[in-house]
Amino acid sequence: MRIGIFGGTFDPPHLGHLILAEEAYDQLVLDRVLWVLTPDPPHKQDQAITTLDTRLVMVQAAIADNPGFELSRIELDRPGPHYALDTVRILKKQNPDAELVYLIGGDSLHDLPAWHLPQCLIEACSALGVMRRPGDQIDLSALDSQIPGLVQKVKWIDAPLLEISSSQIRQRITGGRPYRYFLHPAVYQVIVSLHLYESVGVDDHGTP
Repeated sequence: MRIGIFGGTFDPPHLGHLILAEEAYDQLVLDRVLWVLTPDPPHKQDQAITTLDTRLVMVQAAIADNPGFELSRIELDRPGPHYALDTVRILKKQNPDAELVYLIGGDSLHDLPAWHLPQCLIEACSALGVMRRPGDQIDLSALDSQIPGLVQKVKWIDAPLLEISSSQIRQRITGGRPYRYFLHPAVYQVIVSLHLYESVGVDDHGTP
């Protein structure tokens, strides 16, 4: 059993997230991809984040039609702070015979030395699935000098990447610009029906 772990704030989940998860599922020969919704990301404590219940609805809408994707409550059902290392260790206890592949983008790989106990995280994972952004230059040797053993764990994911980010989508909605085709249709419908991200302030849904 090979399980991909795909964590994020998903505010909102967009096509870039879905492409990464699907290409990882295919290229890394995963049996399933767990979407791990992070309630209170440690690195975003100073940012306004859409309420957990609303983000949960959006993630469920995004992955409902893909049998290879599964929502994990691993971080929803325990108190924070929620670090990737803790999540991987708990999943390993729950799936002792599985190979766990942690999925990230190339930008997150750059930042990995600043993560919570990155050496322990690398050792806890069977592999690190990394999708590179177009033109991204990653000096693996330099990273390996900071996190020994990293090079052996990295598995590259090749795919046409869309230059989409959740923050960009939120800004587009707030600014009245088009954003529909950046999203799974079901996620788009959730955003429209709840009037999410339409103002810079916080609305009744707790949405920035």
